[in-house]
Amino acid sequence: MPTIMITGAAGFIGGHVAREAERRGGLSLRLMSHRRPPAGAAGAGPATAGSATAGPDPATAGPGSGSGSGSGSGFGHGHGPGAVVPGHRTVRADLSDPGSLRGVCEGVDVLLHCASQIGGTPEANEAVNARGTAALMAEARRAGVSRVVYLSTASVYGRGAFRAARPEELVRNPGSPTSGSRAHAEDAVLAAGGVVLRPHLVLGDGDRWVVPGLARILRALPGTVEGWAARTSVITAQDLARLLLGAGLAPAGDLTASVYHAAHPAPVTVRTLLGAVAAVAGPAAAPTAEDLTAVRARELLAARGIAAQGLDMLTSDHWFDSDPVWRDLRCTPGPDFEAAFKELAEGYRRALLDI
Repeated sequence: MPTIMITGAAGFIGGHVAREAERRGGLSLRLMSHRRPPAGAAGAGPATAGSATAGPDPATAGPGSGSGSGSGSGFGHGHGPGAVVPGHRTVRADLSDPGSLRGVCEGVDVLLHCASQIGGTPEANEAVNARGTAALMAEARRAGVSRVVYLSTASVYGRGAFRAARPEELVRNPGSPTSGSRAHAEDAVLAAGGVVLRPHLVLGDGDRWVVPGLARILRALPGTVEGWAARTSVITAQDLARLLLGAGLAPAGDLTASVYHAAHPAPVTVRTLLGAVAAVAGPAAAPTAEDLTAVRARELLAARGIAAQGLDMLTSDHWFDSDPVWRDLRCTPGPDFEAAFKELAEGYRRALLDI
């Protein structure tokens, strides 16, 4: 029975990964969390409590969240309810405290690294994401972990229009301290022979940033912006969990790359995405027939105190080619966006009542 350790197991994506591993069965789980043990997990391990989190990159937070960095782009991951994984061991550790990581990887076969420090000071991002990941990789090497998979973000590319882009065709140009430190974390993982997955927009139970941020923008604007014609890559948290787990367990010979984009193969038009969000966000988010210029939209957002950099995400293509990861992992993507969002709609409708 392989032993899999999941960092950030009480967070949005880490929680989905833990639940996916539990559904798959035949795995021994070790859940690393700095704040609270995932619901139903067994008692804490030997490491001390810490402060590593899994949340939205300020360069990728929902555009109406107010947490965006001035030069970032995209959206990111929010906090989830934690994983329901009864009987599995919980390890408390702090990525900013390398001493607390000592021994956490003993007996681990696969490490799925889903924890990151998001926001806060540049020093905190560097301590957790860059130096913390490097320390964790040193522990993984010392313990003989056979596979490491790191959950990164497409925001390491910074701004730009991306059309059917593959990692090998792009240059990283992170636009925030968080994105920059996550790029350093990627470097540490790749130097240790690990695998990096870069999702773009992640939707699902526990999302506190993507759809809420889009709802704020819709409520602030009286109409569409340049027809909302851009295309973007999305993935559900459940599908992303399947890819992370699959990358951790796949035979080495099946992996043709060390960095993959992780999204549904079919991009979604921003018009389709925002139409779905408007349907669950209430009448105030319903667009009118007016079509605004991007300049006018930025003025309106600024007047409402909403960071305008997220608008770039909605008016230029951010479509990342993810075919290789699905092919290499011999995994079939879940439903397309419209079908998947129907399953998530009621949960989002409840979540947006307070937005």
